[in-house]
Amino acid sequence: MKEGIHPKYYDVEARCACGATWKTRSTKQELHLEICSNCHPFFTGRQKLVDTEGRVERFTKKFGKQTVESLTSRKKAAKAKREEKRQPA
Repeated sequence: MKEGIHPKYYDVEARCACGATWKTRSTKQELHLEICSNCHPFFTGRQKLVDTEGRVERFTKKFGKQTVESLTSRKKAAKAKREEKRQPA
């Protein structure tokens, strides 16, 4: 390896916003993270919504809490209503 072309490598303690810390090595002297494997929803299985612009609230207000069962039951009801209109009384 050539001398003087590589960055300095430090032993650092990485800190997450959730409070977790661990020792690692980096070219930076300090590591401050927003999300780590202790608090990331993919690894924990918990859903944590970070919504700064109110997009999730707007979506639920517009569409409400819809489930697959409620959507299929609505479709079945609409289909039955159409069938009633087609058949003459």
